Amino acid sequence: MLQKFGKASAYTCCAAAFTLAYQLPALAQSADIGAAAPALTANVTIASQYVSRGFRQTWGKPALQGGFDYAHPSGLFAGTWMSSVSDHFIEGGSVEWDLYGGYTGTAGDFTYTGQIYYYLYPGAEVSFAKTKYNYGEALASLTYKWFNVKYWLTYTPDYFGYNSATLGIGNGRHSRGSGYLDLNGTFDLGSGYSLLLHYGNERVRNFSAYSFQDGKIALSKVLDGGWTVTGAVTKGWGKNGVYDRYTTGVLNSAGVAEVSNPLAATLVLSLTKTF
Repeated sequence: MLQKFGKASAYTCCAAAFTLAYQLPALAQSADIGAAAPALTANVTIASQYVSRGFRQTWGKPALQGGFDYAHPSGLFAGTWMSSVSDHFIEGGSVEWDLYGGYTGTAGDFTYTGQIYYYLYPGAEVSFAKTKYNYGEALASLTYKWFNVKYWLTYTPDYFGYNSATLGIGNGRHSRGSGYLDLNGTFDLGSGYSLLLHYGNERVRNFSAYSFQDGKIALSKVLDGGWTVTGAVTKGWGKNGVYDRYTTGVLNSAGVAEVSNPLAATLVLSLTKTF
């Protein structure tokens, strides 16, 4: 993740979740799976990069993503999704692996979903603090026509490894109870086109300096044969520039640690095939 410069080291987040590159699957992280959907589906995405909750998790490089979903007519569902990530963003990491399951139902014009997620980053660790990035979230989602609101709540001791040891703040503090408010408007433009407007706000419990916000505008076009092409512009905002100089200490050819702002505005292009 991120190491801050100076006496203490730190890192940041992302999730993950969320992606149409920025969240088609991680809309595996945001996708509510309807009970009327086929029993078993699969998806594969190639994206110009992986951005989740405003964070560029592949350090500006392309991402390969894919997953499987099973939906029971009762409304119960389960699935898994994976994406490549960069060790520049997640120390020692190359893959994000999401596991999730839950229940979805309808009441009139409302669709509601309850879901449990667990995010795995095999082989990844904040080395100086011997802390894993793995974490879990519970999700509550409500959709009314074009508007959707979600809330993600961290149930594991740490959110993406945030604690006193990794952030150098306080003593023995953890970030269980962190929450992400996820607001989305989806508009059918006709002829297979749709527009998504997104706003997110992450509150990192016990470490408010590392809370952040993000926004996204995405235009998608559904093509024949289960293909979808998407273009999105994303941007994140941290407090007091806390994420502006993010590094996991990976050295470039000159022997200098590469530094970037993972929340900077960026364009994401993706192509998804659903089976």
